[in-house]
Amino acid sequence: MFATQKICYDIFLYFCAQMKFTVGQISKLLNGKVIGDINIEVNKLSKIEDGTKGSLSFLSNPKYTPFIYSTEASVIIVNNDFKAEKKLNKTLIKVDNAYSAFSKLLTHFNSIKTNKSGLQSPVYISDSASYGSNVYIGAFVHIGENVIIGDNVKIFPNTFIGDNVQIGHDCSIFSGVKIYSECIIGNHCNLDANVVIGADGFGFVPDKNGIYSKVPQIGNVVIEDYVDVGACTTIDRATLGSTYIKKGVKLDNQIQIAHNVQIGENTVIAAQTGIAGSTKIGKNCQIGGQVGITGHISIGNNVKIQAKSGITKNVPDGSLLQGIPAFGYNDYYKSYVHFKNLPKLAKNIRNLEKNSKK
Repeated sequence: MFATQKICYDIFLYFCAQMKFTVGQISKLLNGKVIGDINIEVNKLSKIEDGTKGSLSFLSNPKYTPFIYSTEASVIIVNNDFKAEKKLNKTLIKVDNAYSAFSKLLTHFNSIKTNKSGLQSPVYISDSASYGSNVYIGAFVHIGENVIIGDNVKIFPNTFIGDNVQIGHDCSIFSGVKIYSECIIGNHCNLDANVVIGADGFGFVPDKNGIYSKVPQIGNVVIEDYVDVGACTTIDRATLGSTYIKKGVKLDNQIQIAHNVQIGENTVIAAQTGIAGSTKIGKNCQIGGQVGITGHISIGNNVKIQAKSGITKNVPDGSLLQGIPAFGYNDYYKSYVHFKNLPKLAKNIRNLEKNSKK
């Protein structure tokens, strides 16, 4: 997380180039305490090492502490426990967690950036579809039969929404998203560019000659509230019933979730992970990038799986796994000590065999 001290500031820069904000306004938003001049104005954001006059920066990673004494940034967000070891002629905003506060600031201004409303042209909206107040529907959007869209929903250009889809309130659906028929999206969800919700699951059956026939996928996808889905992630519709993504799940880019998978509340999954059909994942799990999970297994609650692991069997609650196939994290690292020494160990065994023959 601390690596994001170098987080991309572009979200904020667009606004700061056109508006100014006082320290007082920012501290009120962040519920922070100002040390210095509350009336200073900032109009841009900067990395702490590259700060310039009129900019706002933040410090959360101790590695970057030396820069707080040399930066030209006018205002710096710091943790409440920060104590200057040298003279510091800067205005500070003290908060419980500088990183979280800065993220909140980005979220606030990003909401301004995406606060569009109205209908662009051309769009296609079925006569049987309905939508709430303060919606934005961008150009070249297709909205099918009997679609229901809630209040404050933003649908960006070149998006397809199939028949009988339901979308809750306060959602953002970015460009190129495809939501197939019958799928349900909850409130406060964010679907990034080119997400595909409800494509057919990978269902085929071979005949006696080895020729595959498609099994119709007639279920749907249900996404509950406060779910974020990263760009180019695909969530397949169920063969029967629903593929379920529970409340608060966060999915990175380029993830494949197969038919009838269930992912529990507040589970987070990093990029390029693949989950095969009918697997159930519990709540509050953390799954690293490029993890492969086989089908028809159950993964418990509070499980942590390291990147590039392969999961081939049921996993109990609270497990910490790594490896292909994955096994206990601590056991993996104990074993790795021997893995990297295998050539040396093999040589020693050969020498022992030679000596035993003398």
